[in-house]
Amino acid sequence: MPIETNPEASTWTLSGGNTSYVLHRDQENRLLHLYWGPRLPGNALRYDPAEYFPVASFDLPASVLPAELPVCGSGWYGLPAVGVCGASGEDVTDLRFVSAVISPGKPPLPGLPATYTEKDSEAETLSVLLEDRLTGLRVTANYTVFTESGVITRSLVIENSGISPFTVTSLLSASVPFWRSDLDAVHLSGAWARERRIVRTPVSNGELRISSARGASGHEENPFLALCERGADEFTGKVWSVSLVYSGSFLASCRVDNFGHARLSAGMNPEVFSWILNPGENLISPEAVLVYSGDGFNGMSALYHKLYRTRLARGYWRDRPRPVLINNWEGTYFDFNEERLLSIAQKAAELGIELFVLDDGWFGKRNSDRCSLGDWVVNTEKLPDGLSGLSEKIHALGLRFGLWFEPEMISPDSDLYRIHPDWCLHAQGRSRTEARWQLILDLSRREVQDYIISAVSSVIASSGIDYVKWDMNRNMTEAFSAVLPPERKKETQHRYMLGLYHVLEKITSAFPNVLFESCSGGGGRFDPGMLYYMPQTWTSDDTDAVERLKLQYGTSVVYPACTMGAHVSAVPNHQTGRSVSMKMRGDVALSGCFGFELDPVKLTPEELEEARRMVMRVKNLRGLIREGTFWRLLSPFEGQYTAWSFVSEDRREVLLCAYRVLSEPNAAPLRLCLHGLQPDAWYEAEDGRRYLGAALMYHGITLFLRGDYSSAVFLLKAV
Repeated sequence: MPIETNPEASTWTLSGGNTSYVLHRDQENRLLHLYWGPRLPGNALRYDPAEYFPVASFDLPASVLPAELPVCGSGWYGLPAVGVCGASGEDVTDLRFVSAVISPGKPPLPGLPATYTEKDSEAETLSVLLEDRLTGLRVTANYTVFTESGVITRSLVIENSGISPFTVTSLLSASVPFWRSDLDAVHLSGAWARERRIVRTPVSNGELRISSARGASGHEENPFLALCERGADEFTGKVWSVSLVYSGSFLASCRVDNFGHARLSAGMNPEVFSWILNPGENLISPEAVLVYSGDGFNGMSALYHKLYRTRLARGYWRDRPRPVLINNWEGTYFDFNEERLLSIAQKAAELGIELFVLDDGWFGKRNSDRCSLGDWVVNTEKLPDGLSGLSEKIHALGLRFGLWFEPEMISPDSDLYRIHPDWCLHAQGRSRTEARWQLILDLSRREVQDYIISAVSSVIASSGIDYVKWDMNRNMTEAFSAVLPPERKKETQHRYMLGLYHVLEKITSAFPNVLFESCSGGGGRFDPGMLYYMPQTWTSDDTDAVERLKLQYGTSVVYPACTMGAHVSAVPNHQTGRSVSMKMRGDVALSGCFGFELDPVKLTPEELEEARRMVMRVKNLRGLIREGTFWRLLSPFEGQYTAWSFVSEDRREVLLCAYRVLSEPNAAPLRLCLHGLQPDAWYEAEDGRRYLGAALMYHGITLFLRGDYSSAVFLLKAV
């Protein structure tokens, strides 16, 4: 069984794949954490207090205990997993064990995105109930272990069973202690147009915190944090990690105490979160996904990739080939009419492209980014036959038709704002900070949610829309709702996220065959929460192929290639000014949801032929790219070369992708060792050459990449 109970030792051992996670109820009914790592039998561990307490120490016991849910007030001085301030104004909390229940499968999280099972046999769930009897605080900690992979998910349900309200001030979905600190911490950092760069730093005394307080998971940090052995690399070593299934402000941290013990935590950001719970009410935390790997970071990533691809993403497009698309944004920006759009679509159809996407500028008086957000009515000066007329003409060319929205935003220069100026997030009596000449609608309000659902659904239903790009182009300021009372103002950000998830659930459920792609100034909300509703995300507004090597490599630490929007754009690139060959641009974009971000009418005959070849190649390979195991082979952060591969589940096919940024004189050719193949199988390359699997993995394959910005992508098949 995935969850084994040892009544004699008062332990629960959650095991799946190669992983175990062990909990203990001590004699004082406290829930303690004993272990997370390589798989152990259910009777392997017993709790001995002497192992944790120094012989003589000034420190209080609560600061030394390996508490699974540390709380304030009795000697714990770190960040509490659950922090509550009662009616008395005191934040002392004392959680004690009440009961534990094991159930098959995995229950949903009402109102929140979460991983799921399709059969109860895929997982088992342990629900541990703890209570603070003085305040009536009840906490149910739900742990699900996926049987095959060993992935553990954790979420908390906070309930007020008392007679007075209390305020939840801290809510961490995961808080895991370690009996060591000789570790490195790895997180994904960046900024707009250079998201998710891999940052690795030694763990030391004190606290490493990564966070967002912007109302979105953010360009700056991703809701992911890993600890690893100092010698761990892509292929070897132990890695422990947490990924938060949430799209708003978050906190992830590693704190090392004065005994050299680390603690890995993730959850709501207490800087911008609090929540009043009245008697009888409850609050559910976002889900934390805990992944342990004994096979380095590639092993960790493979577990995240399969889980997020098959048991987080949902719906019609989850397991289907994503259409090759063309987006007009960098080809036209706001300067287009129906004739120009149709010329792009006609050329796209000739190239074998399957989906035409009309980006910003089709609605209201939208000839720049200074107006009309919120007015989701077609601009008939640009599109005299409306969206439905354009859609019919696009479909007549054999293409699907897609459309860009930014539904969460409102322009001060819009009809909607003139009617409802209070619908935006703002602080009463203060200036409303604009970014990109826009404000953010208050999605904590039901009438605003209903407006967005109605407006977007009306356009989709009336215009034959096959694809929606859902954008969000600024972060929150003055993040307060006009309708919340003063004591609840700090609930606004989380209420906004709950409102957004409600909107997304309604719209995506109403249009199950529409392919939705999320975007937030590019990759500013590339997180598991959005992938629950939309199976792919625009990776970054930076479309430069060289920068995309870092972007896609870093993103792959947690997210599968089939979630990454990756397009071939024009040169010189609009973000960096760099000119890279059409071949390399295509070879980089191949490793994602492939598309074009340009005007094909402007391409040379040679570029058009190269684009046609790309499209044919993508159609032949996208199944392997979607479902194959992704291996990072050479890092763009460590030299001029980058390489990765996709290996089919049966290990009979491998797609090798290698790239060189700048050349150097008198350089040796690249010798590259592959991973994940069948050692005794012979693999044939497209040029007819054959290689033994063991030789490819242990001796390597020699590649000749000549000149700046060069690439090689080729398929090998077992024969």
